[in-house]
Amino acid sequence: MENSAIHRSQTNGLSQLSSQTQPWENIQVQQLQNSPGEGNCHFESQHTLFMSLASRPIHYVQVQGGKTHMGLYRRGDISITPANTPLFVRWEGEENCLQIRLTTQFMQSVARETLEQDLDRLELLPEFQIRNPQIEAIGMMLLTELQQEHSNNRLYLDSLANILAVNLLRHHTAIKPRLPIYEGGLPPRQLQQVLDYIDTHLAQNIKLTDLARLLDMSQFYFSRLFKQSIGITPHQYVSQQRVERAKQLLKKTDRLIVDIALECGFNSHSHLSKQFRQFTGMTPKAYRAS
Repeated sequence: MENSAIHRSQTNGLSQLSSQTQPWENIQVQQLQNSPGEGNCHFESQHTLFMSLASRPIHYVQVQGGKTHMGLYRRGDISITPANTPLFVRWEGEENCLQIRLTTQFMQSVARETLEQDLDRLELLPEFQIRNPQIEAIGMMLLTELQQEHSNNRLYLDSLANILAVNLLRHHTAIKPRLPIYEGGLPPRQLQQVLDYIDTHLAQNIKLTDLARLLDMSQFYFSRLFKQSIGITPHQYVSQQRVERAKQLLKKTDRLIVDIALECGFNSHSHLSKQFRQFTGMTPKAYRAS
């Protein structure tokens, strides 16, 4: 049987499901906004998290894994539903929550590459109304990205998905694995290899998996070692380099700003302008005229 979407039935019979949804690779994010009601969901090949975004506490009744939970969910409270686990939910207020789904294939890959263990030994546990500050922070960053008009920053999203998966495997499984420790950053030769690759492919949508594969290491550890080496994340470095290249083209050519944006890896004129202001404090047009 294929994955089934979450089915919500409201007391008035009308679904108020938000249209905001984003099926990024490995991770799917959706904001759910519903009137009081109840519903079921069952995803066979995806692990699902629900994080409350409601401004006021909402009373929930939840049934999964043979257990029933009743509680007043506050903003930031999280529930976890492992893949192939039916979930029933009833809520008594205006629901506003973030649904995050990670594929079992992706979780298996992270467990094997990062923790050097098989996911079968790291069975994800169903959870009700937990607090996890790191997952909450990741959820809010994903929500911000979901609300962007044009969001295709694969490197950033890959990083968030990896950190989220490692957190779940470390803290919400029956066996609590320990992360191997790697210190000292990347060797100079490997770091230069990565920097050269980024410089050559700035115009493309660089993926975290592409960078990690260059050095034959997991995406999670690549990100950690890269930041140890130069002090910022791969995503921050790529954004910085794209702005630097845009600055050069703005000063040395009279090309249209939208063309410069696309050549530097931005997906629009407005995307370039937003990033450019963050790094320089001015718009591309103002910079060219200065």
